[in-house]
Amino acid sequence: MDIRGIAAIQNYTAARPATEPAEGQGVGLGDTLKSAAADFAETLRHSEQLAQSAMTGDADPHALVQALAQTELAVETAVTVRNKVVEAYQEILRMPV
Repeated sequence: MDIRGIAAIQNYTAARPATEPAEGQGVGLGDTLKSAAADFAETLRHSEQLAQSAMTGDADPHALVQALAQTELAVETAVTVRNKVVEAYQEILRMPV
């Protein structure tokens, strides 16, 4: 092995820690999905409370319409994500073994 090879190995070894994630940093897919599900549930809960308040006459109709629009967007997003996951799963099943 020549000097250039040894220098390359040493440079790689020195640079490797810079490319690794730091301990305790970064958010995994599970954390992201958990957060998205919590936000989705909170949006639905808020809209339901506003709808109940609107039925008793305690809520502003404009706020109710906004909450329902946010809920509709959240449900459409959840359905789109679900469809993409199912599509990816079906694509994996079609792969030859």
